[in-house]
Amino acid sequence: MTQARTIDLPGRAVARPAGWKRYAVWIALAAILLLLPYVFGSRLALSTMSLMGTMIIFALSYNMLLGQTGLLSFGHAVFFGLGGFCAVHILNMAGAGGWPIPLPLFPLVGGLGGLFFGVLFGAVATRRAGTAFAMITLGIGELVVSSALILRRFFGGEEGITTDRTDVMGFLGYGFGPQIQVYYLIAAWCFLSIAAMYGITRTPFGRIANAVRDNPQRTAFIGYDTSRVRFISFSLSGLFAGVAGGLSVINFEIVNAAQMGAVESGTVVLMTYIGGVGNFAGPIIGAILITWLQLILSDATQIWPLYVGLLFIGMVMFAPGGIAGLLAMQAPVLAARQLHRVLPWYLLAAVPGIVAVIGLSILIETTHQFSIRAAYGPDLTLYYIPFSVTSPLPWITGLVLAAAGTWLFLRAARLARDAYDEAVAAGREG
Repeated sequence: MTQARTIDLPGRAVARPAGWKRYAVWIALAAILLLLPYVFGSRLALSTMSLMGTMIIFALSYNMLLGQTGLLSFGHAVFFGLGGFCAVHILNMAGAGGWPIPLPLFPLVGGLGGLFFGVLFGAVATRRAGTAFAMITLGIGELVVSSALILRRFFGGEEGITTDRTDVMGFLGYGFGPQIQVYYLIAAWCFLSIAAMYGITRTPFGRIANAVRDNPQRTAFIGYDTSRVRFISFSLSGLFAGVAGGLSVINFEIVNAAQMGAVESGTVVLMTYIGGVGNFAGPIIGAILITWLQLILSDATQIWPLYVGLLFIGMVMFAPGGIAGLLAMQAPVLAARQLHRVLPWYLLAAVPGIVAVIGLSILIETTHQFSIRAAYGPDLTLYYIPFSVTSPLPWITGLVLAAAGTWLFLRAARLARDAYDEAVAAGREG
């Protein structure tokens, strides 16, 4: 017997994987986290993957608010930063006093700090929902950031607070000086946090949080206190954001007020929306992608936030389900074994899309060099091709590539959509 049957709806039996197959995804995730350093072993790669692990927890904690409970927050980085400050102060005191607290427990200190402030601020913010809640969180975020310049003893002013993770007690003989040991520490907490947050979504509370997101009036009508549900989600979200802040302290050995600011709060919104709001895997995808883009584009161009912003606008307009939503749309095609019918059309649409992106980037970089960086001269090298921005050729080339690529992409996208509908219909008939 390979399938276990459970009743999902009255009178309807739904098959569920039995035995180890139920945990195949978690086994695969654990294996990937363990083996990644053997594939990408450079110090830069380890630092990048450590940052990605921290941002995954941070983005998933935000998804508990926005994706699971329908609360749009503009100040979520407050709990990331405050959790980090709590962790760094306790870490410095433990290092100076020789406290027998192993380093792997300090992210929990950050989580408790995030939980404390989540309860404190949530008692006020969750009395309202919608736009009022978003404005309250924005005000709380600005209040905490401005306080950082006043409460210098706790926040360290503009310089922040530094620490040394090797001053505290190690664990199982590991001092966590090398970056690879820090990576595995972050990977372990990342795995545990993902599992915990996923488990919360499967509980009755997680289902009620979804009900509050979808229809708060009806949820209140059947007897649930929607404010209390929002408060609990807000507090738990602060807990996991604080864990991410504690891991950031261990990774970078510094925390400052910028980690609580609007930029950090905006970044987690981008991660969640681009990855996919409401889909549990969406923030994971978004955190990995945005972190990678930040590191890659920041080395290539000074205006990399513009490209991330354009990506965000494009996803909201044309793929509101995010990357995870686009991937989820392929499930019926894969189940019907019709991928071979749509894959050529996807590739056909991808080629002019890439051409349009190249053309747009030429126009953006040429405009930036011609206007903002005019003092540095007209010479620019893009895609390993040197040219002068005072020449009409790069302008014409960028305009032609952007216009032609966009037009061809829209036509190819319609053909790909038709092929997708035909594949799904063929699968249903089969």
